[in-house]
Amino acid sequence: MFRKLHETPIAIIGMAAVFPQAHNLREFWDNIVNKVNCIEDVPPSRWNIEDYYDPDPTVPDKTYSKRGGFIPEIDFDPMEFGLPPNILEVTDVSQMLGLVVARDAMIDAGYLDAPAEVRDRTGVILGVGGGQKLITPLTSRLQYPVWRRALESSGITGEDADRIIEKMKAAYIKWEENSFPGMLGNVIAGRIANRLDLGGTNCVVDAACASSMAAMKLAISDLIEGRADMMITGGVDTDNSPFMYMCFSKTPAFTPGDVPRPFDEQSDGMLVGEGIGMLVLKRLEDAERDGDRIYAVIRGIGTSSDGRFKSIYAPRGEGQERALQRAYDDAGISPSQVQLLEAHGTGTRAGDLTEVTTVVRFFKQHIDHTEADKYMAIALGSVKSQIGHAKAAAGAAGLIKVALALHHKVLPATLNVDHPNPKLGLDESPVYVNSQTRPWISNGEPRRAGVSSFGFGGTNYHFVLEEYTPDHAGQYRIHHTSETVVFHDETPQMLINKMRKVLNKLQSEDPDEQYLNLARYSRVTNIPADHARVGFVSASPQEAMELMEAALKFLEMRKNDEEWQHPKGIFYRRRALDLSGKVVALFSGQGSQYVEMGRELAINFATIRQSYAEIDKLFKQDNLPLVSNVVFPPP
Repeated sequence: MFRKLHETPIAIIGMAAVFPQAHNLREFWDNIVNKVNCIEDVPPSRWNIEDYYDPDPTVPDKTYSKRGGFIPEIDFDPMEFGLPPNILEVTDVSQMLGLVVARDAMIDAGYLDAPAEVRDRTGVILGVGGGQKLITPLTSRLQYPVWRRALESSGITGEDADRIIEKMKAAYIKWEENSFPGMLGNVIAGRIANRLDLGGTNCVVDAACASSMAAMKLAISDLIEGRADMMITGGVDTDNSPFMYMCFSKTPAFTPGDVPRPFDEQSDGMLVGEGIGMLVLKRLEDAERDGDRIYAVIRGIGTSSDGRFKSIYAPRGEGQERALQRAYDDAGISPSQVQLLEAHGTGTRAGDLTEVTTVVRFFKQHIDHTEADKYMAIALGSVKSQIGHAKAAAGAAGLIKVALALHHKVLPATLNVDHPNPKLGLDESPVYVNSQTRPWISNGEPRRAGVSSFGFGGTNYHFVLEEYTPDHAGQYRIHHTSETVVFHDETPQMLINKMRKVLNKLQSEDPDEQYLNLARYSRVTNIPADHARVGFVSASPQEAMELMEAALKFLEMRKNDEEWQHPKGIFYRRRALDLSGKVVALFSGQGSQYVEMGRELAINFATIRQSYAEIDKLFKQDNLPLVSNVVFPPP
């Protein structure tokens, strides 16, 4: 692999995800852009807090945390994937949802219905940690000899003991022919290869918290070595069971607080999250040849082990630095060209301190943070501040976040950092904690980012990513933004009928997809001068539906009006304005500028970012502070 990615870069052509409070990739990115805290109390659908929680960490067999990140309910049709409904009870949820996310990733890449010759050269390698949740009830069912001895020693014997044991057995799923494959982690990849009819490698990798990045590395090796032409890879972890909470409670690694605080001076532990993230990868030259949409390009990978150290669980800076150096050597890129760094960033005191001080030391070697190099800065973040530590899927969450950041030209925010920990050494360093979603203004070089993932046992991974296009000419955003929605038709009644039809589709079908179609229609539609028309601006499908209902009520009441305006910002005209006169533009006076003015415009519109980049270029020529850094300063 050494320098191999420099010679054969890898394109990310498809992605899909299910993470806390995110049914899909769009909602995951929406949550990131909008700084949504996805941590919550353990829901009753997982386990009863009263059974396992005690705030005292010393209490045996109890967890002192009741908070975490939990994936939402996801629709699953077993018949779509050829699974008999009678095996669902003995099939781990990770296998079922793995099928859903893999399907969505292939849809996103445009290859769900690929011809046989393409599928034959496609594989799936996933990061999956240890055993799956189903192991716990299956193992618990086998404890009946222990229960019987406990009952007999308490004076309960014979039929009474038998009845009690049968009741306890009934609380757990039964062992049958599908139980064994239903609980195996490797079958997650196996089912995907089976149902999508893939002929390449299918396996899973366990590198603890770095599992998904280990899987990506192996998937990329298959592509570079020519063993495959396309790979599905990423991580799967749906286990936030009491067993998992006990593991991290007795380590102990959990924060006793409500949220994880990576990089904050009050940081005192992590919280766990569930999640599934998958990417579809191809060699860059093949993706370009085939006209694939490319989110970002993987340019380098660095891996290392900590070697002999004081504890197999303790992070070691020297090992992490080796992974960093090897990644940039592999990419043939100087670390000074990186502007975004997605850290492992769990929120534990020892972990964050080791990682960030190592990062600061490493990048200081390559960036002289003086007046002569004032234009170089690296935004530091961790998606774990939003969704918790997704364990085997954590690296996939971080890499998907960075790929989308490069695609959208956005520096994503990290949550829950009130005051960066002074022990991290960020002052007088090129690294800063990015606590605000900000536009990523080009400095004339390709935007580049790094992603780290480390695992128990001293395993370290670092990936180097690069944007594919400097900016976009067409539609590219996947997160929700404010959209102009316009309807028109020959008569007010025909307009009402059209709006009702569209509203019904929004309410009964996929609202996100229907809303996007509606926004596209509104942008390109040509309205005849004699048509009745109504329009508004909405920020989401839900708001669009609310405004459509309000507009319909007004239209029904005021069909004969020439024009009206609704208090909610809905505008109607029976026919077009007479535009034969002159157009006058009025510009307001100066002096009302403020920091972060136009931030959302710059985040969402390429032309604004391009304007700032051009102005920055002129200021840099005169050795002046960049305008973009003044308007959108690092937090």
